[in-house]
Order: sequence, then structure tokens, then C-alpha cells
Amino acid sequence: MPKSVSGVTKLSELTIDTQGYFKTDIATVATAVNATDTADAALYFNALDAGYIAAIVNNTNLTASKAHSILENNNLPGSKCRDIVDHPNRTRFLHIWLSNGVGSLGTARSDLAGCGTQTAGLSFGGWNGSYLATTEEYDGASWSAGGSLGTARRGLAGCGTQTAGLSFGGFDNNFKVTTEEYDGASWSVGGDLNTARRCFAGCGTQTAGLSFGGETADGVKSAATEEYDGTSWSAGGDLLTARNGLGGCGTQTAGLSFGGMDNQGWTAATEEYDGTSWSASNDLGTARTDLAGCGEQTAGLSFGGYNGSFLTTTEEYDGTSWSAGGDLGTARADLEGCGTQTAGLSFGGGYNGGYKATTEEYL
Repeated sequence: MPKSVSGVTKLSELTIDTQGYFKTDIATVATAVNATDTADAALYFNALDAGYIAAIVNNTNLTASKAHSILENNNLPGSKCRDIVDHPNRTRFLHIWLSNGVGSLGTARSDLAGCGTQTAGLSFGGWNGSYLATTEEYDGASWSAGGSLGTARRGLAGCGTQTAGLSFGGFDNNFKVTTEEYDGASWSVGGDLNTARRCFAGCGTQTAGLSFGGETADGVKSAATEEYDGTSWSAGGDLLTARNGLGGCGTQTAGLSFGGMDNQGWTAATEEYDGTSWSASNDLGTARTDLAGCGEQTAGLSFGGYNGSFLTTTEEYDGTSWSAGGDLGTARADLEGCGTQTAGLSFGGGYNGGYKATTEEYL
């Protein structure tokens, strides 16, 4: 018979059966976890079935912050954490970034670009004291080397997938129009941008890409938008607010731009693109520059950045307005991201002059 739950306040008071399951309901287990030291809870969980743990950590009786603390605890091995967060019982309750069980970039860097998904990501270019051509591929757990860019650069943008990626623009002591296409193994030359720029944003696919914003010379903000058809770039409708250091996501016909630095300072401006022109939407909750983003126009994610401090701030967009999401584990700016609002990936970035290899997954 299950042990009576009356008065249970911690995990040690619960009975576990021979198969490693708690002999009581999940809500009671969640209540006990909330009253238990996270290190002890992580040790308990290491001995349990991943599916059962996934059900526990997603129970609404368990706070997201406590679930996060358990999953990031060193007493819970990364391999077990991966089993838990990848289990089909995992739901959308958490709204958190995880790094436990998530492999760091092979090369720490900031001012890089990326594309793809949480389980098939691509990172390329950047800066760590030198201009980089480095490309790495993410498989959902670790990064491995991919084919190097033809032109090493920082401040570039990207879009597409791991096997059909697009990189464009950037800086290598000169503002670049360079476009390259990735086939899953190597980069080849694509059609040049019409406007050379750095520190801008991109979204879409290799055959239907969108680039917007940026800087065309030191301190000169751009509102330029260009559309790529798989061969060449053509002019699209300008942003309403010229800015650099902005984030973006979506598609060529349903794009989203947010944040950055305009001529007045850090901005919270958000705009939506319909394939022809940009329109204003509701501002970010936190104005900032050098942030990253991923997702869609109706389900976007913004994270990190800088506004006098390096930020962990994450916000979720529902197609109309932004709301608070779970904070990044590591504050940083000039980072990159890919994936969706419910399965995002953040990687790289900078903090107080240092370069980050940090990778986190959003759940």
C-alpha cells in the first residue's frame, strides 16, 4: 500500500517501489520536491526512470525555478538530464534555459551568426580576437566542426537550416556584401548583398531569405531590407526604425525585428514584415541591443543583449505583444540563436571582454 501522504514535506518521507517509482501521486511528489534541497532532489532523481521524472518536473505543483535548479544541479549527470528533457512526457510548463547535458561550442566567440533547429543547429563566423571562418554543427547534444566559411568575418547574419544555410554581410576591416550558401558540408559563393553592412539580422531560408537593419559605416544605422531568392538579393521595404544590433526571426513573408540601437540609444522597437513592408508592433519589455532571437512572427523568442549591463533577459512574442520568459543561465551579448519559441538554442556571445562557448536550450 502507498504510504500516507499526510504531513509529507520532503522526498525522504516518500516510499519508492522496486522499479524506482514513488508510491504516491505526482502532485504529492512535486510538493515534496519543492520542500527539498535541490542537491538532494537531484540525487534522488538520478536513480529514477527518466519518464517519471519528466512528469514530475513538468507538474504545475512544482515551481519552474525549482525544476530548473534540479535539472541544472551537478548531482544530476548531464546524460540523465538529457534523458529527462528529451522524454515525450516533457510539456511546456518549464519556460527555462538548460545547459546541463548541453555541449559548449568548440570555439568560444561573439558576434557570430547561426541558423537551424535545437537538434540540428549551425554556427558560423564571429570574433575572438581574430575574424573567424569557423563553422560548427549541433546535433542536439554536442557541436562538431563543419566546413569553414570562404570569408572569415564578424557581425554577419544568417538563416536557413543546417543542411541548407545562408550567411551574408559582416565585417573584416571592411563592410561586406559577401553571401555564402552551406550544403551541410561546405560553403559556396552566393549573390552579393546590395548594401554592405554588419551587426544586422536575418531570417527565412536559403532560397527565401530576408536581411534587415545593421550598420553601413561606423555609427551609420541602416533601415535597409533585402530579399534573397536563392540566387540574388533585391530591395524590400525599409524598416521604420534604422538600427543595428537588432534581433530577428520568422520568414521572408512574415518576419519579425526587435531591439537594437537606434540614433537615440537602446531601443525596444518591434516591427513585423509582410513580404512588402514593415509595420510597428508592441515594444519589447526591455530595450536592448546585441540580442538574439528565434522562432516565428507569431511565436518569437528574444534573449540576451546589453543595455548598460549584460543581460539574461528572455521574452516571448505571441504575434501581438511580448511577455517574460525564463532567464538565460549566462548573461551575454553578441550571442546567436536558432530554433523555435518552445525549442530554442542560444550559443556563443561576449561578456566583459570575454568570449563565450556557452550553449543553452530553451524548453
